[in-house]
Amino acid sequence: MSAITREQVAHLAKLAHLEMTEEELRSMATELDLVVDSVASVSEVAGPDVPATSHPIPLQNVFREDVVGETLTAEESLLNAPDAAEGKFKVPAILDEE
Repeated sequence: MSAITREQVAHLAKLAHLEMTEEELRSMATELDLVVDSVASVSEVAGPDVPATSHPIPLQNVFREDVVGETLTAEESLLNAPDAAEGKFKVPAILDEE
């Protein structure tokens, strides 16, 4: 099995725009490596005869029926917007272009 390295964690932190100290990077690498090893151990035990599950207790949909109610027009929804253009909310860009 390959270990999660400090450099891999630093790369992911950079992509996520997270600042991490050296100690945090080393600690996170150790913790993520443990998670990967744990998942690998479970995968070894779970054979083809074991059904995949996402939750130990069966769940059912408990949502109510959709009912159309009063809605605002596009113009009404933009009345208190700090900035709008061409009938849409205008917001600052959040992604760097690389």
